[in-house]
Amino acid sequence: MQLLLTGGTGFFGKALLRHLLADSIPTDTSVVVLSRNPARFLAAFSEFAGQRQVAFLQGDIQQRDSLPWGHSFTHVLHAATDSTNGPSLSPLQRYDQIVDGTRNILELAVATGARRFLLTSSGGIYGPQPADLAAIPEDWPGSPPLAEPNTAYGQAKRAAEHLCALMGEQHGLETVVARCFAFVGPDLPLNAHFAIGNFIRDALTADAITVSGDGTPLRTYLHQKDLAHWLLSLLVHGRPGHAYNVGSNEVISIADLAHLVRDILSPDKHVRFLVRPDLGVARNRYVPDIRKARQELGLHATLGLTESLCSFKKSVVETP
Repeated sequence: MQLLLTGGTGFFGKALLRHLLADSIPTDTSVVVLSRNPARFLAAFSEFAGQRQVAFLQGDIQQRDSLPWGHSFTHVLHAATDSTNGPSLSPLQRYDQIVDGTRNILELAVATGARRFLLTSSGGIYGPQPADLAAIPEDWPGSPPLAEPNTAYGQAKRAAEHLCALMGEQHGLETVVARCFAFVGPDLPLNAHFAIGNFIRDALTADAITVSGDGTPLRTYLHQKDLAHWLLSLLVHGRPGHAYNVGSNEVISIADLAHLVRDILSPDKHVRFLVRPDLGVARNRYVPDIRKARQELGLHATLGLTESLCSFKKSVVETP
């Protein structure tokens, strides 16, 4: 396998690289990681430097001239979306980054001879999850409201998925879509807009764990080790033209999550809520139905949420 990995220096990318290196990359596999600033990344994460089968190239998915058109690849895993810093972009900038970047990488895949292409999409393509729908299946027809600019991320991911279908039909590229939900792991940013990351940060550094809302939303969290295994499995074995939800089916409220983080990382601290719950309002849900990935590919979560947080404590909190 000659793999091109975009977004290789973000949360998804680091998870994939750690997974590949931990399991020892097969001798017939090479990985090219596209990064806007590989030197800065390797200076910060030196464990990825000097790996014989991993090469880092400078490039930007939105700058066609910077892409490795002269290379040959068999597989492309497109994970380059700035979800961490995305809120600092305007909705139009977010849309252009996702749609234009995906088209560029799809065209690069075709030009460099790739047979398989995996797009990391998002559960955000489904729009608001109905309160009476316990988990969203891949054939759920919902979508984000078109007239609301703040749905640009979900709208762009839908457009990116459609581009995959178009390129598959036009060029025979075997495209697979991973609709990703929420994750946890030692590479998770602690100062972004991820609730679990903020709770971990507060547990480590603040006098209390602060919940900015009322704690009633329901979420699930898949560990980044499982995330990496799922993505690589979908890249190689997913059915062309199909989408698969990627996430956990262990449901927890944000309030219970805050208390669980507290109990594992800082038992002496208290949890503070900034908004009192309105019992008359239906709970916000963001929960995937993962039966398709389990039944077709045998994928499942090997680490539960409690184990994931304990693993985080061991790898980050207790590291000298």
